[in-house]
Amino acid sequence: MSDRRLGCHSFVGPKPTRSEIEEDALEMTRMTLFNSPHMLGFDHFERVLDRIAKTSGEGYPPYNIEQTSETGLRITLAVAGFTMDCLQVSVEDNQLIIRGRQAEEDPNRVYLHRGIAARQFQRAFVLAEGIEVKNATMDNGLLHIDLQRPLPETRVRTVKIEQAAGNTINGNALGVSKGK
Repeated sequence: MSDRRLGCHSFVGPKPTRSEIEEDALEMTRMTLFNSPHMLGFDHFERVLDRIAKTSGEGYPPYNIEQTSETGLRITLAVAGFTMDCLQVSVEDNQLIIRGRQAEEDPNRVYLHRGIAARQFQRAFVLAEGIEVKNATMDNGLLHIDLQRPLPETRVRTVKIEQAAGNTINGNALGVSKGK
């Protein structure tokens, strides 16, 4: 075993891989970011980032995301071989989920070569708060899902500062007796 030093930390054991170092750095960055006392109520974002990390490794079916207008987005998935009846589009907890399951095949069909993917899939996209799924259409083996992102409203609200009840009367602290 070798003893390595990095900063003020001592490590004993095999050298960590690059992916382990990157994963640790990402985890430390995320923990530092979300543990800040200035970031109140953002624990939901940490869960969203974890969900994104879990689904980012999927490669089938291929897809595009394009901006169609200032507030419009379109997700297009290549779903050749799937009919509309074999596809399902749903929104669950701010997550757009597209599922595909092909119908049972004829057991008497004999393939000499099979290169067209005929597998089921599930593809998920995490949606920001307020994004709405407008519609889904099929066109020549492509599934188009149109999304609408509302423009953010600027809201300013002034909070009135009030005297705490029961702490002072005419500038004198309560509970403090003056000498007689």
